Amino acid sequence: MVKLLLRIMKTRLMKIRKISELLYLSMSIIATADYLFGSNDDYRKNILLLFAVIFLCMFFFRRYYRKKFQNRIK
Repeated sequence: MVKLLLRIMKTRLMKIRKISELLYLSMSIIATADYLFGSNDDYRKNILLLFAVIFLCMFFFRRYYRKKFQNRIK
């Protein structure tokens, strides 16, 4: 019974982690699009580019550790 509950909790956490990955990826795409097509001053464009890179790095970081955690479970 306890093992079943732990497995259910782990699958829910994996879904949450996938959703957070997609959120980071979408925020990176939005920041990049605003950087490329927005009518902003140079200072704001630099900040948008910085955030886009950070969001993209977070996407790959979260993805790497999620896959590593999934392989450890199996």
